Amino acid sequence: MSQLFQEAILISILASTLRIMTPLLFSAMGELVTQRAGIWNMGVEGTMLMGAFAAYIGVTASGSLWLAVLAGVLAGVLMGVVIAFMTATMRVDHFIAGLGLNLLASGLTLYWFQSYIKRREQPTFSGFQNWPIPGLADIPFIGEVLFSQRLLTYLALLCVPAIWFLLYRTRYGLELRCLGENPKALDVKGLSVPARQYAAVIFGSAMTALGGSFLMLGFSDRFLADFSAGRGWIVIVALIAGNWAPKGVLVAIVAFAFLEALATHMQVLGAPVPHQLLLALPYLASIVILMFVRFRSGQPARLGVAYMRE
Repeated sequence: MSQLFQEAILISILASTLRIMTPLLFSAMGELVTQRAGIWNMGVEGTMLMGAFAAYIGVTASGSLWLAVLAGVLAGVLMGVVIAFMTATMRVDHFIAGLGLNLLASGLTLYWFQSYIKRREQPTFSGFQNWPIPGLADIPFIGEVLFSQRLLTYLALLCVPAIWFLLYRTRYGLELRCLGENPKALDVKGLSVPARQYAAVIFGSAMTALGGSFLMLGFSDRFLADFSAGRGWIVIVALIAGNWAPKGVLVAIVAFAFLEALATHMQVLGAPVPHQLLLALPYLASIVILMFVRFRSGQPARLGVAYMRE
């Protein structure tokens, strides 16, 4: 266990934490916008999985990582249209709609994947590599942790202040928050509630699929069934733990990512703990948080409640 406190190992754990948090942070910031608009999108897991699969098809078919990212985002947009139609137009229960979408994504990606490879050897690819920032990457310790990451990791970190500014310093952000608190106030002013909910859900789903794309292109070289492995559920827990505020959600995401990075390194170093327990650490933490988090003053008052015009 003393190996964990060696400088090289600490740097590796912290750098891994940033990489692991990247897909979670993209998704969490997108879903924060969605939930602030009053839509409780439970289809995060399926959307992330669909984004990862589309990115895999894109990169193996075109050879371009950025075209693969675009394919993943477009898949997220389509998923967003579906969930928005079900919740904002058809007013289906948000939980049922999201869970149904997760099951659909799991089955479709497996079927399409098997059809794509057609009993041949699975195509593989080379994913994103680190993009050190000149000058900053040379700073001892901090440079190796913060400034020697994938390009999309920097973008994910910038999303936090960007989403904060959108929600709290723009008129559109005010309208979004009003959707989750009192959508009737917008309706009586002649502003379309469904149109704004569509925009929020599509944006959130695109961000989640971007996270799924990074998960595929930044961590793997091939697709596997249920590739997202429960990360969509961690995003939902992070929103609750972070009290629906960008800063709080960031802290929760960092905590989950650190636990996963720590568990991975402990397993590699041969810690005398069952590896199954180590891999389950982030998910056990999610359960504990849901058990003890009672303070939810940031939850939108109309979250998950379909708006009906009188």
